[in-house]
Amino acid sequence: MTEKFQGLDKHKRQRILDAAFMEFADNGYERASTNQIVKNAAIGKGMLFYYFQSKKDLYHYLVDDALQIIRNQYFNLIDMEETDFIERMRQATQVKMTCLAENPDVFNFLGTFFLESNPDLPSYLAEHYEQLLREGNAVMYENIDKTYFRNDVDVDKVFKLIHWAMDGYQNEIITRLKGQKLSSVDFTPYWEEFYAYLDILKKSFYK
Repeated sequence: MTEKFQGLDKHKRQRILDAAFMEFADNGYERASTNQIVKNAAIGKGMLFYYFQSKKDLYHYLVDDALQIIRNQYFNLIDMEETDFIERMRQATQVKMTCLAENPDVFNFLGTFFLESNPDLPSYLAEHYEQLLREGNAVMYENIDKTYFRNDVDVDKVFKLIHWAMDGYQNEIITRLKGQKLSSVDFTPYWEEFYAYLDILKKSFYK
C-alpha cells in the first residue's frame, strides 16, 4: 500500500483514519460524507483532498489498510501448528476480540465492506481481498487433525456448527458490551464462560 501521509504528523494521520473508518462504517460508501470526516478529524477539507484524489480513493485506502490490519494483527497471531480445531477456533476468537477492542472502527468498517455484494475495487485491491479470504480459510481449516472427532459424525458439518457457535457467542459478548469501551473491559469472566462452552463442544463431538 502506498503511504498517503508522508510528512504528516502521526497523530493527525490517525485522526483522519479514525474519522474515515467511523463514517464509512456508520453510513456505508454511498451515504458517507467527507464533510463529516473532516469535521470529526478536525482538519480542513483541502487537507483531506491533498492526500486523496476523491472519496473513492479514500475508501480504497481504508479497505487496503483494514485488510493489512487483519493480516498483521489477527491472522499472523494464530498458531497454525495447533491441529485441534476447537483450540484453533479458541485462539482465533480471543485474537479477534482483542483486535476488535483495539480497532473497533476498523472491524465495523470491514463488516459493512463484507456485506457489499459486489464491492467496486481496483484489480490490485480485489486480488488483496481474495488472498485474504484464502488466508482466512487456511487459518480455520489448514493442518487440522480430524482424528480428534468421533467416527460417527460428519466432520465438515461439525466444523460449521462449531464455527457458528463461536461466532454466535462472540456476537453475544459484543451485544452485552455495547456502549462500553472494549479496551478497558476485563474479559476474564467472559473467557471462563467461553471455555465452559468449548468443553461442552468437545464432549459432544470429540472421542
